[in-house]
Amino acid sequence: MAKQDFYDILDISKSASQAEIKKGYRKMAIKYHPDKNPDDKTAEENFKKAAEAYEVLSDENKKARYDQYGHQAFDGPQSGGGGFGGGGMNMDDIFSQFGDIFGGGGGGFGGGFGGGGRQQARVKGSNMRIRVKLTLEEIAKGVEKKVKVRRKVQADGVRYKTCTTCNGSGQQMRVTNTILGRMQTATTCGTCSGAGEIISSKPNEADAQGLIIKEETVPINIPAGVTEGVQLKVGGKGNDAPGKNSIAGDLLVLIEEVPHETLKREGTNIHYDLYINFSEAVLGTSKEVETVTGKVKIKIDAGTQSGRILRLKGKGLPSIERYGTGDFLIHTNVWTPQQLNKEQTQFFEKMTDDDNFAPSPNTTDKSFFEKVKDMFS
Repeated sequence: MAKQDFYDILDISKSASQAEIKKGYRKMAIKYHPDKNPDDKTAEENFKKAAEAYEVLSDENKKARYDQYGHQAFDGPQSGGGGFGGGGMNMDDIFSQFGDIFGGGGGGFGGGFGGGGRQQARVKGSNMRIRVKLTLEEIAKGVEKKVKVRRKVQADGVRYKTCTTCNGSGQQMRVTNTILGRMQTATTCGTCSGAGEIISSKPNEADAQGLIIKEETVPINIPAGVTEGVQLKVGGKGNDAPGKNSIAGDLLVLIEEVPHETLKREGTNIHYDLYINFSEAVLGTSKEVETVTGKVKIKIDAGTQSGRILRLKGKGLPSIERYGTGDFLIHTNVWTPQQLNKEQTQFFEKMTDDDNFAPSPNTTDKSFFEKVKDMFS
């Protein structure tokens, strides 16, 4: 089933401002809040959808990626083991947004989710960021990259005890006055950072949070067709957080495209400048061209004019949105000799008045500006 559009979920237009996005989310959050709809699974699901939509659209970078790639930018085949960030929010993630939306620090309308008290949050470790460089050939086929990362992990032998500040809940409750009336909100416990437990003993090599630095080799599955600046996510390969029930952060992978010596990328199309000499242009020839997927032999017709574009359909890059594959465009350039010997000079002097050497473009020969227009239309 196709995933619902984020703008439709919040009942806003695609040109909505950040203020309108926040207003749309607040409206849906109030409508579907679990405390107003106890034991209503449909309302709970809509509540989560609204939170996920707001989590993306309220972030300018995520919103730009969503506007360009749609849900593919967050829920593609790379998700989980190496996909884009975005979905999978739990109720604690959602309630943590209410400080921004309603002016508090988290929480619910009264007694918490479902009217019965919130569960202890699972503390998540910090994310890590790395850059991975890819060649056009790797982008064309997709590739698995193995990278070494130094991440914080929980040390063996760490022991925990219940936090006395929050009595193991990981949260401290407070009542605030908002535009919606008095609301009970939950804030993360400052003593245990939401883990509900604190360290009772740890090995000497561990830091104050019971963590050590460990080097690990992480495989990253990169799909074909990625573009410069795309960020992939490898779930659970960031830093650990303290606590027995904590979860690791994510490894965020920023894609960098290595410039090719002879090929130029334009979206999914690849451009290549092929130079032939004057004789080859007159008589015709065949050439072997290196594309991003291997060598291809092409035929140059006799009488080929400089600037002619040969199109190899489907020999470009695949679309990350699976909309097909681009083309390989060969721009033919006839190289005019700059130095001639006596015999060559005499030959071309004789050809000056020869009708075969007189320019004679026909209606099918496009000008330079028409060719440029075709390329961008």
